[in-house]
Amino acid sequence: MMDQRFMTCILCPRGCNLKVEMQDGVIVSVKNNECEKGPRYANDEIYHPTRTLTTTVRAAGAKLPLLPVRTRQPIPRDKVFEAMKVLSEVEVKAPVTAGQVIYPDILGTGVDVIATRDMG
Repeated sequence: MMDQRFMTCILCPRGCNLKVEMQDGVIVSVKNNECEKGPRYANDEIYHPTRTLTTTVRAAGAKLPLLPVRTRQPIPRDKVFEAMKVLSEVEVKAPVTAGQVIYPDILGTGVDVIATRDMG
């Protein structure tokens, strides 16, 4: 039996509304993509979904109470909420510079969490 999934590709500004047809858990076709990136996006999203995590951590001794942070690269989607929980316990001390590693290797993913702004 053919299974269909619909998703919006985010790899280019076009935002194509992809129609992905699957049979027995295998992609058999990707339709409605206007560029060659659509099939790659569908494959990654179905078999290895990832997300870039953006959040805040507490900042001690800073002008603002929270420091914006993000993962340097995307992490597996199923680890996002667990990573949020870990980061909710983190407090950094000012000063901090943009790009500074705030939490290395979050959840053993090999991805660092970095500051996205300077904070004194």
